Amino acid sequence: MYDWLVAAVLGIVQALTEFLPISSSAHVRIVGELMLPGSDPGAFFTAIIQIGTEAAVVVYFWRDIITIISKWCKALVGKHDRKDPEVRLGWLIIVGSIPIVIIGLLFQDYIEGALRSLWITATMLIVFGLIIGIADWAGKRERTLEDMNWGQGILFGFAQALAVIPGVSRSGGTIMAGRFMGFDRPAAARYSFLLAIPAVVGSGLYGVAQTLGRSEAMVLGWGPTILATVISFALGLVVIHWFLKYVETKSFAIFVWYRVALGIVLYILLGTGVLAAV
Repeated sequence: MYDWLVAAVLGIVQALTEFLPISSSAHVRIVGELMLPGSDPGAFFTAIIQIGTEAAVVVYFWRDIITIISKWCKALVGKHDRKDPEVRLGWLIIVGSIPIVIIGLLFQDYIEGALRSLWITATMLIVFGLIIGIADWAGKRERTLEDMNWGQGILFGFAQALAVIPGVSRSGGTIMAGRFMGFDRPAAARYSFLLAIPAVVGSGLYGVAQTLGRSEAMVLGWGPTILATVISFALGLVVIHWFLKYVETKSFAIFVWYRVALGIVLYILLGTGVLAAV
């Protein structure tokens, strides 16, 4: 029964942190270590429960997604204007998804192993927290998604790819890049959600396929993992709505300070032996 409790808690943690620029993988890794000392829930578990939160994104942005896909497909066969901003956005999401696929496949062993060290997680929480803060403070607020060009779309993709390192944050990386390039907060947040869909769903399905042949990779088992995924979906819908409302009027400062504080606390817990790094 304890495995089910751990899975439920991790599902809640995943939903509360996936869409905020504070790194869900870092939180799942930390809480997993606290509840299962010496037994990391694993990169596959993290990838699979992220399907739940991405399903929440698909449901929340359903109309936007249908519009983008519909216009993109029609433009592909010459039945819609290829200069339509929604068509271009579809292409930008495709192009922006390529970097994380390539990096994920090339460095899979490091992602599942060395990069999951909590020392690295603590460092990334602090370093990228400060970078996000600088980007939010220095970035102009003059661009919307309709202003995005191909170069910016590729930069968004590479920023998202940094999220293979626990502690960076997928939304944090893309929001950071967006703010540095002058996109306003709502635009950067919305695009981070849309850009994440192909990468996270693909990663989750790949994790499922890999785990089917590697039962030892499922620390908690399929039942608890499915429970965590369902919880992350339901609670994720609430968090998405709240976050998009929040960035309309507030800065990312609270998330920056939280990341730095969590990184420092993590250093202390690791240094005193309360948590194991790997």
